[in-house]
Amino acid sequence: MRFAIVLLAALTLHPPATAQTSVAQDNNTKAKGILDQTIHALGGSAYLNVQDMEQAGRTYTLSHGRSTGPGVLFWRFTKFPDKERIELTKQRDIAYVYHDNRAYEITYKGTAEQEPKIAAEYLRRRDHSLEWVLRRWINEPGVALLYEGSALAGDKQADKVSVINSKNDSVTIFIDTITHLPIKTSYSWRDPADNLLNTEDELFDAYRPTQGVMTPYSITRFYNGEMSSQRFLNTVTYNQNLNESMFDAKTSYDPAHLPSKKN
Repeated sequence: MRFAIVLLAALTLHPPATAQTSVAQDNNTKAKGILDQTIHALGGSAYLNVQDMEQAGRTYTLSHGRSTGPGVLFWRFTKFPDKERIELTKQRDIAYVYHDNRAYEITYKGTAEQEPKIAAEYLRRRDHSLEWVLRRWINEPGVALLYEGSALAGDKQADKVSVINSKNDSVTIFIDTITHLPIKTSYSWRDPADNLLNTEDELFDAYRPTQGVMTPYSITRFYNGEMSSQRFLNTVTYNQNLNESMFDAKTSYDPAHLPSKKN
């Protein structure tokens, strides 16, 4: 009897590999089921088959939770998976173009490559975006799905699912338990300059059905727990067959080597 009790305790503390595998498989199945519900709630095939997107609205930069200005009008054009153009101001005289892993700034001076740090920030956000995770990550070899239980996100009850790719990089998605729509995404990264760990979150709200796709018209970004920016969309249009030329950019000057002004 004593031997049976000791054996039971040992199995409880150190379950056999097959039991561990079964638990992991059950967890993965649950996580996949929740993500399948999410994709269905977002529009299913309509969401997955979006080829391009056009947005217009106003964006705000925030500091310590407060807006630093009246906001800026913007137009955003995206051609999945890796082309994007953002035009700013009422005159649309400032533009940022991203193509593959290249980043450009276009102003009245001409076209210049963006500073490496700014380009790296954009690419990091893109590669960890909800679109990339749901449309690319979960289909890649070696991906792991982890259900992490329930949590609160945006004052709503959510299921917490982490997607971990083969490079051990991860994004956690908080999914509304009622609507199955994404509430928030979160990921962390270590700054090579100071080795500090940083966290970036995106909060999605004000969903509306748009051409068969449930679309958040309010997006708030957080950096290390503080609101850093907000976007409010006025219009969203999908699959307009955007012209490839919108994402073409060639460097015409180097900001680091501008000619000095004459006195």
